[in-house]
This record gives sequence, C-alpha cells and structure tokens, in this order.
Amino acid sequence: MLRRRPIQLGLLSFLGAVACRDAAAPKLPPCTDGGFHVTLPVVSASVSFDPGTANGCIVFPANGPADSAEFVLVPQLTTGIPGKTSSYRLAGDTIRPAPVGPAYSASLASPEDLPPAEQFHRFLRLGDETHWRELNPQIAPPPTLQAARSPAAPAGPPAMGSQRTFKVCSKLDCSSFANVAATVRALKSNVAIYVDNTAPTGGLDSMALDSLAIMFENRLYPTDTAAFGRESDIDTNSVVMVLMTNTVNKLVSTADCQKPGAGYIAGFFFGADLDPAFRNDSRSNKGEVFYSIVADPAGTLSCAHQVNGPGGVKEVVPITFIHEFQHMISFNQHVLVRGGDAEVLWLNEGFSHYAEELGGRTYASGTPEFSNFVKGDLINAYTYLDSTDKHFLLPTAGIGSLSERGAAWLFVRFVVDRYAGDTTGAAWNAFTRQLLATTDVGAANIANRTGDTFTDIVTRWALANWVSDLPGFSAPASLKYDSWKFRTTYASLHTQNGTAFPKTFPLTPPTSAGRSVNLTGTLRAGSGVYMRAFQNPSEPGFTLLFSNGSRGPIAPNTVPRLTVIRVR
Repeated sequence: MLRRRPIQLGLLSFLGAVACRDAAAPKLPPCTDGGFHVTLPVVSASVSFDPGTANGCIVFPANGPADSAEFVLVPQLTTGIPGKTSSYRLAGDTIRPAPVGPAYSASLASPEDLPPAEQFHRFLRLGDETHWRELNPQIAPPPTLQAARSPAAPAGPPAMGSQRTFKVCSKLDCSSFANVAATVRALKSNVAIYVDNTAPTGGLDSMALDSLAIMFENRLYPTDTAAFGRESDIDTNSVVMVLMTNTVNKLVSTADCQKPGAGYIAGFFFGADLDPAFRNDSRSNKGEVFYSIVADPAGTLSCAHQVNGPGGVKEVVPITFIHEFQHMISFNQHVLVRGGDAEVLWLNEGFSHYAEELGGRTYASGTPEFSNFVKGDLINAYTYLDSTDKHFLLPTAGIGSLSERGAAWLFVRFVVDRYAGDTTGAAWNAFTRQLLATTDVGAANIANRTGDTFTDIVTRWALANWVSDLPGFSAPASLKYDSWKFRTTYASLHTQNGTAFPKTFPLTPPTSAGRSVNLTGTLRAGSGVYMRAFQNPSEPGFTLLFSNGSRGPIAPNTVPRLTVIRVR
C-alpha cells in the first residue's frame, strides 16, 4: 500500500490520462428552443440530461420578476468502463433557432505515469484481477478449488519463536524474489507476526509487537471480517501471517521515496500467495500473508521509518493492515469461494480505503487514533475534490492516483450511506458483505446490489459532493452523506493546517450567468466538473450546449450526462 510522507494534523472531529483528439465529425448546431426544456421550479429540484436526446441542447426558461436562481451544473461521464475519456465543451447562449446536426462517435485515453509506489500497488491489484497470469505460474492448468485449499504445510498455527523462510517480491514488477528468514515474535488466535531476522536495530521491541498483535486481533481483524466476510485459510494454520521485512522497505529507494508526491510502500498483500494456479509455484508462500515495512530509524534500507510518532511504524502498519486485509478477503470471496474474477481495481481500492475509515471508527471520534486512520482518506478526497477535472473515479492506470482513491472512497462511502438501510454499523456491514459475496464486479456489482443503474448512482454521488451539507440548503436524502459533514470537517482541518488544507472546502466551482457559461476540458470516467450558473429576476431564458471539444456529439459509449440541480 502506498503511503504519503506524514502530514502533521491535530485531532479530527467525527462528523457524522491524456485524452485523444476527437475524430473529425460534423458539428452540432447552436441550441434552439426545440432542445430539452428544463423546468426546476423549486430549490433542490434536479435533472440529469442525456445530450444524445436533443443534439446536446438544454433550454432554461425565463425567470419571473421576483425569482432569482442558482443552478449547479455537472457535466460528467457516467460509464462503468474504466479509463473512458472525452473532450467536452459546455457553452451558454441565448435561445435561438438553428438546423439539426448529425450524430457522432469518439475517443479513448492513455494512462498517466505513476510514481514507483503506485506502480507497485497497481501491479499487485492487476495481478489479482488477471489471476497472476503475467508471472507465468510454474505448473500446468489450475487445480480445482478444493485441491487448491489443501494445506501446503502441517496444519495448526506456528509456535512463538518458530522460524520460517518466506519468498518476498523484491522488485516493483515482482521479476525477482528474496528469501526472507523470519521469526514469530507475537502470536494471537487470528494473527501471527513474523519479523525479518536481519531487521535493523532500534525496531519494535517485544512489547510493541505484542501491542500490534493485540490491535490486529481485537480491533482490526473483527472490523474487516464483519464488514467484508472471512479470509481464506488455504494453509490451515488458522492465522493471518504478518511478515515485517526489510524487503518491503527496499522496494522504493531512498531517492525515490523522498521525491515530492512519491511516498513509499508501507505494506501489501500478494494475491499469488492464494491463487490456485500457484499452489506448486516456488514464488508463492501458499498462505495468508500480509507484508509490511520494518522500523528503520537510521534509514539503512531506504527512507528512515521511526517506531513512534507521525508516520512511524506503529501508526502506519495497522492502517496498512486493515487496508490490505480487505484485498485478501475480497480475493477469497470473489476468486476462491465463488470461482469468479477479482474485484476491479477502482472499487477494490474504494473498499480498502473504506476499511481504513472503519478502523478509525473503532476509536472515539476526536482521538489521535481516530485521526490516524481517517486522515489519509480525507487528504485523498480533498485533493480529488480540489481538481475533479483531472482525475477519474474509474481509472484505467490500475489503482489510480491517491486523488482517485479519494474519489473511490467517497463513492463507496456514499453508496453505503444510501443503500445500507440505516446508519448503524451493523447495517453498513451487512450491505458491504453483499458487495463482496458475489461474482459481480465493478459497476455491475454496484448496480446489482443496489437495484439502481450505475449511471443514476454516480450522477447522484456527483451532486452529493456539492450539496450534501451545503449551508442554507436542504439536500434531498438521495443526495446526502449521512456519515460525514464534509464542509464542517474540511473547515476544521483548514483551521488546523492551512498549508495542507488551503481551502475551507476543496470543491470550488467557477461561477457565471447561465448564458455566459463556457467550460472546456476533458471528462474522465465517473468524474465530472462543476459550474455554478446564475439567473437574475426577469432574465430571459438561456441554453447550454453540451458537446465534445470540437462541438460534435460526445461518444454515447462514454454515457455522458449533464446533471443540473437548483440550489437557490
């Protein structure tokens, strides 16, 4: 799991790709009064417009003499296919007649480069999704699931003080593996912590390791399994093994982890350890293993990692464990139990960041422990909301950037709030277990578990990011986060650390009169951009033309939508 370098924060209150050019195509005509007429007579009324139904033209009526209106406009791609992009243009005008133009199709994108730590996490989750075929397993066809779950070692948990040699991926593309001899230094009913026998001096002592094991056993393990279901036990040793090893530290060099925005790898889950195709492969440990960094105060392996303090191993490893353990559970539920494909990357990441939040909720709100677990999600979500036009919800470059994982967390959080049935943790857990206990993945998983189309859900989510707790506005229940008041949260974070959080709320749409709207750029799968459009009393009607950047129709396979809500 990629971690940012630590950011100092006070306590948090608990508050509830480069687009290809569009091919040559006929241009859409200017809008006419024959376009799609929008009637939003009351505040909180909204509509989602498919530009293919009226040549991209949406018509707003004139305002009455005592009426003043503010509309929030969200052009968006609502496809469930990761990586789709389109250029776009949203242009306001007065209402006028014009001829009708023909239809059109368009465009894909190439992924943006990612820093080393993100490349590695992408590689791991892509491996889960493809059953690690790119590693060329050293055996013939995959065995049956029953055979795959037979023990690779004598049954039963390891003994305290016992040693074992593990194979650990030692390059970002897992083209080489290190042999790591490690000793069981802490043991509980569900967790065994192994520490690399060559770990640097000054690391976690026996008391600190036992404290970590107690946290895993009593807090993190039950939280993940309640929310997502049970992990596998293919080695029948009854425990999840945590291997703290130098090899993880060295996956990212000192120079790379100190680059701005690069971060480091705090830990990971390696799906080939469980994949049936690798039951006889020497690179697989054939059991449930979570790999993590070791403490290295002197920085002898890569960047320095202290035992305590912000960004220290005692703070980071539990957050990474609850994140990666969700990936392990998901692999079991989708692949081993049901014989399906692993969950798609963007949604898998969304669930794991949601797991981090759940870890925080096991502590009292406002405590340092709560803050440690949720601050990464809040930072990622802030950077997404600050520039939604630059990020996907459904990235094509693997797990996406940290900002895109912030989007995935926000989306999962919204879906759970809206479809769990009530606001209790038990209801949340019952719902998320359904999302893992299926062979459905991605957008189809969301649609089939909720009963609504992915397009409908993602358009409502986009609106909720602006209106959920908008001051002076009563958002409909369908457009609200029940579990967070993000405007209050980010205002508090801004007060605490104005450098990390320079705005009181990160989403700050541009404004203009409706007839003067002029937005251009690139839309990315799932994400949209935001605009506030105003119409004064007695102002005439206006039109909006929603097109691609060349003023042609946006490709229908990207499922474009222009969503409008009246907020005043």
